[in-house]
Amino acid sequence: MVGLVIVTHSPALAEGVVETCRMMAKDVSIMAAGGMENGAFGTSYARIVHAIDTVYGADGVVILMDAGSAILTVETIVEERKDELLRMADCPVVEGSVVAAVAAVCGAPLDEVVRRAEETRRVAKIDD
Repeated sequence: MVGLVIVTHSPALAEGVVETCRMMAKDVSIMAAGGMENGAFGTSYARIVHAIDTVYGADGVVILMDAGSAILTVETIVEERKDELLRMADCPVVEGSVVAAVAAVCGAPLDEVVRRAEETRRVAKIDD
């Protein structure tokens, strides 16, 4: 199964996204990497690497981020570990994570999980 890592500046936000994903896809392999080691707001390289290593399996890992330094830090990690099956998903972190979680537990391959998550960029929440 493809693993998921949720990277946000807020520990509470990352944990909330993980909780929401598990409500929709209870067996998903997912881990939060929100905030700093001391619980403060920010982005921690070490927390992200630990989360990737925790959920990494034969099918790879999709990483979903909020913004700014979260994206830059994940880009660095993906580049450093370019021989591994790591993918970044460019999507809204909550909606994309839920869709990715469902796709992952249904057995979708790595690139399909990313594609499905990224489709959430175009989803309207309210019809005009």
